[in-house]
Amino acid sequence: MKNYFYSIGVILLFLIIVSCKKEIDASNEVYSSETLKLKQLTDNVYVHATFLDTESWGKVACNGMLVIDNNEAVVFDTPSENKVAKELITWIENQKKATIKAVIPTHFHVDCLGSLEVFHRKEIPSYASLKTIKLVKEQGTIIPLHGFHNNFELKVGKNKITCEFLGEGHTKDNIIGYYSKDKVLFGGCLVKTLKAKKGNLADANVKEWANTVNAVKAKYKDAKWVIPGHGNEGDTSLLNYTIALFKK
Repeated sequence: MKNYFYSIGVILLFLIIVSCKKEIDASNEVYSSETLKLKQLTDNVYVHATFLDTESWGKVACNGMLVIDNNEAVVFDTPSENKVAKELITWIENQKKATIKAVIPTHFHVDCLGSLEVFHRKEIPSYASLKTIKLVKEQGTIIPLHGFHNNFELKVGKNKITCEFLGEGHTKDNIIGYYSKDKVLFGGCLVKTLKAKKGNLADANVKEWANTVNAVKAKYKDAKWVIPGHGNEGDTSLLNYTIALFKK
């Protein structure tokens, strides 16, 4: 009996250590200023957080994903302001000695492509779904250079990144990004952090939102990390939370 309780204690201690390790990794900030924060999530993946001033929600922290592999980088979602985009690009080029291979806005809102012109000036190609390009043209802002239908893949270093549209939710055009090597899913504004409310529904398809995230969950069931558009990253529990939130 003593051995039984000892074994249970060892297992519980191990689980606590693993849980704490993941939390420590998630808060591994490698750069911080008033306008930009960078957190290393895995060996190759970073979360870039910038800020957007809004009338309805005040100052909102907005997440993007940065993948750096063998001195090549891909950026998902731009900061909303040009000066912050320059700050991000400078860090990637000077601190990581990486060449930015692509920038990928995940939908047409300003927190995804507000500073796209800065990347274009640096001759960094941008890729977006054709749905996004159509909506961007309608709102009269900077247009991504290259379009794709529902699925797009590119390599960063020797590894694959997938961009995919699996249905409507936060917007009609929201896509996700997946870096297969580290099993990191960038859900963008399609995915909510734990305890979040529904947020901005101005361009949303609330009826389809849960179905779309269900499709993401089914296709990317191997994901170990999930990054939402706003708030803390986590595991696939963020997908479950978002599904439950929009089934109400």
